[in-house]
Amino acid sequence: MEYRNENFKTESPEATQALGKKIGKTLKRGDVIALIGDLGTGKTCLTQGIAHGAGIAPNEIVSSPSYILINEYHGKVPIYHIDLYRLENSEEIAELGLSEYVEGDGICIIEWAERMAEALPDSCIKIYITLSDTNALHSDDAVSEFILDSPEDENIRHIKIQYPIPR
Repeated sequence: MEYRNENFKTESPEATQALGKKIGKTLKRGDVIALIGDLGTGKTCLTQGIAHGAGIAPNEIVSSPSYILINEYHGKVPIYHIDLYRLENSEEIAELGLSEYVEGDGICIIEWAERMAEALPDSCIKIYITLSDTNALHSDDAVSEFILDSPEDENIRHIKIQYPIPR
């Protein structure tokens, strides 16, 4: 599958949420968003914007589902927010039965998506977030870990989005 890449730099949590909101406005039923990045890079912050852009109620609070694994939000389209941080291996992930969400009628946003890389659909939108230099964002569609050097500013996020190009 071929991908179109876009690179962004945000300089505050509000700017990261605003970018997420723009992304959310472009999504449709069945879209899967794979968020990939180290702890503290802003995956949940971006998800907050995506969820609001996709149409959940303005007063609905989007929080990390780290301990409960899946949050569901209701709006124009259901949004399934999955966080795989606490899962150790692919067997645990397989036991969750995520296919009903990934293949469902809503928008599925997966934090720590690299932990289920083999099970991600080819059509998913991959978003790589890092605090390090944009050169750390790779250009192929393999999932890799980011190395967090000393960021130039703790609020600056480098965000690369890979959109699949339909044939």
